Amino acid sequence: MQLKFGLSYIAIIAAVLLLLNTYPLLVSEDLVFRSKETTMQGSVSVMVYSLAGLDRLNQENVAAAMAVVEETGLSRVLVTDSAGQVLYDTRETLGAVGKYTFYSEIVQALEGYDAFSCSYRDGAFRSRAASPVLYQNRIIGSVYAYEYDTEQAELLEGLQSNLLKLSAGIAAAVVLLSFILSRMLTRKISALLTGIRKVREGAYEHRTHISGRDEIAQIGEEFNSLTDRLQTTETLRRRFVSDASHELKTPLAAIRLLTDSILQTDNMDMETVRDFVTDIGSEAERLSRITEDLLRLTRLDSNQVDPPEVVEVAPVLEQVMRMMSLLAQEKGTELTCQTGGDCRVLATKGEVHQVIYNLTDNAVKYSGSHGSVRVELRRDGNDVVLTVADNGPGIPEEDLPRVFERFYRVDKARSRAAGGTGLGLSIVQDTVTKRGGTVSAANRPEGGAVFTVRWPAAEGGEAV
Repeated sequence: MQLKFGLSYIAIIAAVLLLLNTYPLLVSEDLVFRSKETTMQGSVSVMVYSLAGLDRLNQENVAAAMAVVEETGLSRVLVTDSAGQVLYDTRETLGAVGKYTFYSEIVQALEGYDAFSCSYRDGAFRSRAASPVLYQNRIIGSVYAYEYDTEQAELLEGLQSNLLKLSAGIAAAVVLLSFILSRMLTRKISALLTGIRKVREGAYEHRTHISGRDEIAQIGEEFNSLTDRLQTTETLRRRFVSDASHELKTPLAAIRLLTDSILQTDNMDMETVRDFVTDIGSEAERLSRITEDLLRLTRLDSNQVDPPEVVEVAPVLEQVMRMMSLLAQEKGTELTCQTGGDCRVLATKGEVHQVIYNLTDNAVKYSGSHGSVRVELRRDGNDVVLTVADNGPGIPEEDLPRVFERFYRVDKARSRAAGGTGLGLSIVQDTVTKRGGTVSAANRPEGGAVFTVRWPAAEGGEAV
């Protein structure tokens, strides 16, 4: 991976450096060409102007006319007649006077066109320009100029050399920087991949330590947050499985003990057998309740809930009160109920019934003999509020934050004796929160506990 990142950086920088070493040179070369064209054509125009008054060209009058032209600094100047014969040549040795020359620029000039060409090779600019000499709109000859310039070429070569040195320095710095960055990047990614592999193998306590504020560091923080949630979920799952196993094991052990007692005892009287069988039935019923509560919690955790509908809470509350009144009478508990306002929520009748029943059942069981339980339903702004209060012993302050945990009991022996599964309050909380509500527990100043449920009120719709 580090090699891939390094090669990617180097490829990008190589393309940039190639552009840096070609574009300025091409632009500079083009500027020199344009400058040469302007200069050469200007010099040729001066010489053409000096010959423009002659009706015909020969060696004498051309030499006289060219003598008055100041030094142009050109490497070579040729003047030809209309047939292409050279009449004047500034080259002193191996001159072409008297000879015919047909340079492409001279041919174009004799045809009546201005011509220019320039090339750069072998460390020099070679420029050529030619223009026709006219007399009364008649071509009587041409002027050809040639320049061999090494000074401009040296400047261009110096620019190229400086660019190469600069590019080499930049390339070295970029290679070093890309190596450092790629190592940093791959180290972070490797740490993240290592963390993912460890968490995949079950090490949910593993955390990555990626410094910085870049995107990979942010991914590392999100990964740590995810593993925190996974660890919490795994801890809860293991504790849930352990607690569920323990809760299921207790009635199963009791059933096994009772059945073994019946089978291993000879001549057991029917009254004792009937008591044992009754106890077996009670434990089986308790086992059934635990199983049903576990299935209900599993459905809530999996979001397998029925679609909500507008439910009128008051009729459901009255139904629960009728059912609980018999249990309250048996325990000598005073059970009162008060409703008021338009109390409709988005849920299902079964959910509302389950919440009210579980809270009221807990209050009646733990209020003690000759206790009192008060259930109140009211409208509070945009909420429907249900409160269930009792005058029992209340809940120890250290246990209040945990009363809604699964299988958590304030008094385990008393809870089992009362027939509780330790899941009722968990079911209440999960059921209410699934519909956007809240549930809380608190102690009353005058003694006892109070549970408060808040549902978002449902507006409009036909209540069921």
